[in-house]
Amino acid sequence: MNIGEASKASGVSTKMIRYYEQIKLITPAHRTESSYRTYGDNDVHTLQFIRRARDLGFSVEQMKTLLALWRDRSRASSDVKAIALEHIAELERKAAAIAAMTKTLRHLASHCHGDERPDCPIIEGFAETLGTGTGVPSKFGLANVV
Repeated sequence: MNIGEASKASGVSTKMIRYYEQIKLITPAHRTESSYRTYGDNDVHTLQFIRRARDLGFSVEQMKTLLALWRDRSRASSDVKAIALEHIAELERKAAAIAAMTKTLRHLASHCHGDERPDCPIIEGFAETLGTGTGVPSKFGLANVV
């Protein structure tokens, strides 16, 4: 099958297939005499594996490791689990950071009148120096919010 068909079957765009080939995440496609890429069922299965890992937020380096483990039939499942648990911890750190940002913005927005006056706690909150060791207290208590 050609790259368009492989893309459709795997859910990975043609641009990403070329990129994954370029960074050696996947092996280069077989080429016809006229230099068109051709893909087989195994290639599509690999692309589906990558798509699922990407959808779960794994990095390219993590995907390389996961692909190597997937292909290694003598792998220890503990190796795969360790990667997954490390990724879960990173996702949880990111989720906590997003929750803190949301809390801060919600706090700022709740103190903004949203009227025609120019004073705005949101803008003032952005302009404040927080957590830089200056000893300057936060006017809106943001140090305690995040």
